[in-house]
Amino acid sequence: MNEPAPRALTTLASKTAITLTLNGSDTQLEVEPWTTLLDLLRERLDMTGTKKGCDHGQCGACTVLVNGKRVLSCLTLAIMQDGAAITTIEGLCTGDTLHAMQQAFIEHDALQCGYCTPGQICSAVALIAEGKARTRDDIRELMSGNLCRCGAYPNIIAAIEQVMQRAEQQSR
Repeated sequence: MNEPAPRALTTLASKTAITLTLNGSDTQLEVEPWTTLLDLLRERLDMTGTKKGCDHGQCGACTVLVNGKRVLSCLTLAIMQDGAAITTIEGLCTGDTLHAMQQAFIEHDALQCGYCTPGQICSAVALIAEGKARTRDDIRELMSGNLCRCGAYPNIIAAIEQVMQRAEQQSR
């Protein structure tokens, strides 16, 4: 009886060099191929505003902007983002001036415990940039990937509507 030939062992590179533009600053580092963008942001780059919720892409707490698009950082490998522009909640403000969405969340009391808020705000910023939302129902649908266990949804919708209306007025 013939025995199967032994399989060759495959080795993975222990670390790979990547470059990110993180909140406007170029960052070069080495990452293990299995490191998620969420873990890189929180554990290595001290961007702790991005939250680890479910770690399965179901709650949206880890939402960040990658090249302006909303991405669930818990489902994204950091190595896949080589060369990308990453914006976290910390990168939305300009100096001491809050982003319009951050300010609207405060004005509308669109948070309670605050755990989901960074992901909600990043997602809302991208939602407006996408230009697909026209109504409250559109906002609800397009924000449905971001869960709030405290139930601040009416205030979140109101904050997003306010920023959308101001953006529309400024574009006229």
